Amino acid sequence: MPACPAAAFLALRLAALLAILLMPLPAAAQFGPQGPPAVGTITAERRPVTESSEFVGRIEAVNRVDIRARVTGFLQERLFREGQEVRAGDVLFRLERPPFEAQLEQAKAQVASARAQLENAQVALARARELRQTGAGTQVALDNAQAQERTSSASLLSAQALVRVAEINLGYTDIASPIDGKIGRASLTPGNVVSPTLVDPLATIVSQDPMRVAFPISSRAAIELRNRYEGRGGVNAALVRVRLSDGKLYPQPGRIDFVDPQIDRNTDSILVRALIPNPLRGPLRPGEPGDRELVDGMFVSVAVEGAEPVQAIVIPRAAVLQDQGGTYVFVVGAENRAERRNVRLGRSTADTAVIEDGLQGGETVIAEGLQRVRPGQPVNPAPVGAPPARPGPARQG
Repeated sequence: MPACPAAAFLALRLAALLAILLMPLPAAAQFGPQGPPAVGTITAERRPVTESSEFVGRIEAVNRVDIRARVTGFLQERLFREGQEVRAGDVLFRLERPPFEAQLEQAKAQVASARAQLENAQVALARARELRQTGAGTQVALDNAQAQERTSSASLLSAQALVRVAEINLGYTDIASPIDGKIGRASLTPGNVVSPTLVDPLATIVSQDPMRVAFPISSRAAIELRNRYEGRGGVNAALVRVRLSDGKLYPQPGRIDFVDPQIDRNTDSILVRALIPNPLRGPLRPGEPGDRELVDGMFVSVAVEGAEPVQAIVIPRAAVLQDQGGTYVFVVGAENRAERRNVRLGRSTADTAVIEDGLQGGETVIAEGLQRVRPGQPVNPAPVGAPPARPGPARQG
């Protein structure tokens, strides 16, 4: 008797489903053991490094002069533009001269009078001596004549001194600059009475070239600098570079010229000063302010650098890690296993790290892929920037 068509169809579907379930899985669906993590490495090598220590400082003018009147008088002229650069000897202010010229003429007249009196006293003294020698005169008369001659001589000296004082006061009516520098604003305008007792100066001049940068450093940093540059000319041989507030590095280096012999007991710091050139950025025209980079009073970052580079091990800053045990790096050891090396850093930057202790040079340091590395773990190293070598396929047991 023939089989039922529905039963035959159901049997065919069950056989097809069973065949699908018994088919082998594709290779992509099989799971096997993963290889060691790929890491980027660099070789720790010694190379020339410029040692640097950074501090915060302020630019100061080497010379600063407050311009004041030496005599009392009316301010007649102002002979400069505020903010311009002036030279030593340039006349800045001029006081009213006629009163001082009259005082000088009066003093000269007193000199002429005193000289005439002296000549008369000298004649009287000569006559008294002659009469005394002949016996017609007395000793008292001779003594009086000598005293009068000396008094007249002293009066002449006094009158001559008054002439000198009047000449000096007349010279003080021209108020000149004692230094080269840039002059600030004037506190008084012509027509005002000025005198040496005024509280505010007429103007202030600050020198421009060179400038001085002053920066306090801790006593510990001072000892480190002294030890670092001992035998290399001392800290005076170090270069001082300035970075402006906009981050620009000032191109002119300076030299340390003063280290305070006393430590500030409140801050435990020492004041250090360095001289830095501050040349004009263009030609200086008469009466113009002049364009210079450094300005008195500005805040800057100060870097104290060695005059000559030293050999040191330098690695990327990203290769340096830190935990409770200290600062360390991973190096590739035997059988490509990661090894931890504790290190001591020198003066480093955001991009590079100077290793003072912990590496000898020649080690293969892991610089990339550190998040996947554990001590003693095998790694797949390749130089930074090169594609890592692909591990061979895992063998099936």
